[in-house]
Amino acid sequence: MSLTFESMWHWLLTPLSGASHHHVNEWVMWHARLMVAAWAVLLPLGALVARFFKVTAKQNWPQQLDNRSWWNAHRLLQYVGVFIMLTGAVIAWGRGSHATIASTLHAYLGWSVIALGIVQVLAAWFRGSKGGPTEAQPRGDHYDMTVHRLWFERVHKFGGWLAVLLAVATIMLGLIVADAPRSMVVTLVAWWLTLIGVGIYLQRAGRCIDTYQAIWGPDPTHPGNSRRPTGWGVRRPLEAKQERQ
Repeated sequence: MSLTFESMWHWLLTPLSGASHHHVNEWVMWHARLMVAAWAVLLPLGALVARFFKVTAKQNWPQQLDNRSWWNAHRLLQYVGVFIMLTGAVIAWGRGSHATIASTLHAYLGWSVIALGIVQVLAAWFRGSKGGPTEAQPRGDHYDMTVHRLWFERVHKFGGWLAVLLAVATIMLGLIVADAPRSMVVTLVAWWLTLIGVGIYLQRAGRCIDTYQAIWGPDPTHPGNSRRPTGWGVRRPLEAKQERQ
């Protein structure tokens, strides 16, 4: 049987179960739209910005330090994403069904992801003081890399990426529960693969630069430069150059 545009289009519009039509309650549609907007688009983009754009391509680092464009973009994407997430949660409150294993697992994973999202916001609010030579108070949790700051970075980075990964599983389960059209699955998978590809490219290009050095530079007199950066694959470019020499 030859594959035609019409047959492919029909296949994409057909629900995952193969049913002849797709119908869900209006609240389900809005819940799904909001959660996909939050956890498939805004929050992953905010995480990528925070990981790879602390030093931009045109920035003359380390002569130019503390480029806050990534910080402003990260906060905007995460706060808007969390607000949309909470709106989607309110819409689904008390309406979900546990009729199947998939729907039950979707509910448990969904609330876990929401809890992680809230923890991320709370952790950011209690990350401690900044400090540094350019601040009125030179001593600070971040500049001195106190235990408080170290734990914040560990929780924030690990919790953030864990939430994104769990969100992918939760969204896919939600599509199964709602018997969504195959086109939605294809679109989301293509989008996630694009994000993964961009992340791999930026990682290989050395764009994941240590937050501490992005802000204060590589001078060894800064106390935080005596500690290893938090997280996997985080670079300190000048140190890597010195090691090769």
